[in-house]
Amino acid sequence: MNLFTPEDLLLYLYKETDPEQTAAIEAALAQDWTLREKLAVLQAAQNRLNTLVEQPRTETVLNILRYARQEEKISQ
Repeated sequence: MNLFTPEDLLLYLYKETDPEQTAAIEAALAQDWTLREKLAVLQAAQNRLNTLVEQPRTETVLNILRYARQEEKISQ
């Protein structure tokens, strides 16, 4: 039985494994419920990452704009 690392499962999840490795992982998944559970955890994490929406704080944006105005005055 092959031992697959979390990195191997991530490559499989993102379809970045070669055909031989894909077949080996799929065969292992068919027989090993713990490997299926590990893959399910990674899939859930992937789904959560895909739904995240992040925005910078207003204070950060204002600081950047203030810095840009200062640089503009210096270069003129």
